[in-house]
Amino acid sequence: MSVAKRKEHPLSMRLPEADIALIDQAARLRGRSRTDFVREAAVRAAEDALMESGLVRMSGEGFAEFVAAMTAPSAPVAPLVAVLRRPAPWEDEGNG
Repeated sequence: MSVAKRKEHPLSMRLPEADIALIDQAARLRGRSRTDFVREAAVRAAEDALMESGLVRMSGEGFAEFVAAMTAPSAPVAPLVAVLRRPAPWEDEGNG
């Protein structure tokens, strides 16, 4: 069985102590190491930036369908309607 080589590339950053403390606190809350936490956050931010700047191409027919879907009246979503009709916990009717 062949084992794939793990390719790692170091990334070095100089951060203020307050930033490190904040990152470490958040990483502990997630049960992650500082490295894992920062890597995940950086990759997520990179994906978001690429998605925001990506060009979407579609045919004229596809665009017409997209516009029709976006401008059509919405239909109620039964589970969401039920949740929104429930009284809030602080509005408990029995303890007025």
